[in-house]
Amino acid sequence: MNFASLDLNLLRVFDALMQERSVTKAGERVGLSQPAVSSALNRLRHLVGDQLFVREGNMMVPTPRALSLAETVRDAMVRIDQALTEQAVFDPARSGRTFRLLGSDYFSTLLMPQLSVRVLAAAPNVLLQFLDGGPRAMPHVLTEGSIDLTLSPPVDIPEWAAFQFLFKSRLVAVAKAGHDALAQAGVAPGETMPLDLFCALPQAICSTDGGLSTGLDSALGAIGRRRRVVLTLPHFQAIALAIAQGHVIGSLPVQFAHRVRDRLKLDIFELPVGFADMDMGMYWHRRYDRDSAHMWLREQVEVVLGE
Repeated sequence: MNFASLDLNLLRVFDALMQERSVTKAGERVGLSQPAVSSALNRLRHLVGDQLFVREGNMMVPTPRALSLAETVRDAMVRIDQALTEQAVFDPARSGRTFRLLGSDYFSTLLMPQLSVRVLAAAPNVLLQFLDGGPRAMPHVLTEGSIDLTLSPPVDIPEWAAFQFLFKSRLVAVAKAGHDALAQAGVAPGETMPLDLFCALPQAICSTDGGLSTGLDSALGAIGRRRRVVLTLPHFQAIALAIAQGHVIGSLPVQFAHRVRDRLKLDIFELPVGFADMDMGMYWHRRYDRDSAHMWLREQVEVVLGE
């Protein structure tokens, strides 16, 4: 490759195509027209000697060569941006930055309504986006730079990822207020749900992939018990709505359960099996450790979830 002929804008286009997989959306990301993006891609193809992206329907699918370049180019673009703006102090009132966070609806429910109030007051031109996703998506989205922060229960993180503890959470058993079987058994809200009853009642569980076993099921299995799962749903909000119908019970993170209890008329009980508290936190790529805008975002998240 002749590096003298390499235009930095070509790498910007490549990076945008890797993230958007669309010529039109890549153009919107970097402020270029669709023909200009196509022209830049053709120039880069000639320099690299590879197609880099192949069109499949409406998507631009990266070749193995493009995939091998993606992380290096993304990291280089971030470092260049940081080097050029290192001395600039983030000014929320004047910024038009977009911040993207990723997590389950547990975090979007606990965090985003209050976070949006804080951010809008301090940074009226900032755009907040929260995407739905679990811990398994974290390494990919943080590496490619499409997400600023992920919020998650504990996960094994690569060395390039940073973690900040936010709060402890635990699971609780939840049922419709005045659930017949629990009332007949004389179990009051706040008490421990009897193990036999907990295992016998039909349950809904949160599962993004349809799996029937969670950490709670492992804890039950360790004492030779098994619960009766009749419904899987991908979101905690859907679990809570199903529980409110009265035909199933379930387990929810305690903060989430208290947030929806009164509105959905639910009762909360302690689980009949020991289950360790979880350290909830936020994760980000270490290349943003000293980025002033990113530091400001992390501070806002910490304040909201600490309230």
